[in-house]
Amino acid sequence: MSSPAQEKRSPGVQLLLSAALPLLLLSLSGCSSMDVLVTSSINALNGTTVKISCLFTSCYKMDPTKFAMNWTYQESLNDTEEMFMTYSKKKGMVPLRSDRFGERVMFAGNLDKNDLSITLSDVQLEDEGVYNCYVRNPPDRIQGHGFIQLNVVTELPPPRDSTIAVAIGASVGGALALLILSMVVVKCLRRHRKQELISEEKMEEEGKLEAEGVAEEGTKQP
Repeated sequence: MSSPAQEKRSPGVQLLLSAALPLLLLSLSGCSSMDVLVTSSINALNGTTVKISCLFTSCYKMDPTKFAMNWTYQESLNDTEEMFMTYSKKKGMVPLRSDRFGERVMFAGNLDKNDLSITLSDVQLEDEGVYNCYVRNPPDRIQGHGFIQLNVVTELPPPRDSTIAVAIGASVGGALALLILSMVVVKCLRRHRKQELISEEKMEEEGKLEAEGVAEEGTKQP
């Protein structure tokens, strides 16, 4: 049952409370503004297909009627940007006609998961450059921006041979262990030799004392 206080609330007060509650939860969650998550640099092998990822986080759920985003390309950060993909309220993510990319660019993300990633097929050396991901998700006031440097290579570096690394490590470790063992043996031999010298000196000292005692005993006899 509702309390008398709740029954006396006017519709305006109830509307104000319903609007304030999400803002209160938002402030408690620590969400401040939009953020775009990308990999700053990607290496792609010439002639292959590469995925260029772009994800965004926002305090607000995506509203298809207000959301906006663009993908652009530029040869370097100082060059003019060329738009090659955008978001349409009716069609979603739409590749734009481009002499550079033709039909090689496709949307590979998921708008429901804030994923705006694309794929670029048959990568060419001319595709190397900066790829910009711009996102606007009202009521967020800040436009998100992520840029990715795509490097196109003709061959991938050879994988590291772990067997050689292990062999080298084992050789170095074995030599180091042998050196330590040798040092320990030498130290033990020196200690043993020192103890023998001390024992010999002690025995000689005891022999001298015993001889002196016998001589003194002889002089005392008539």
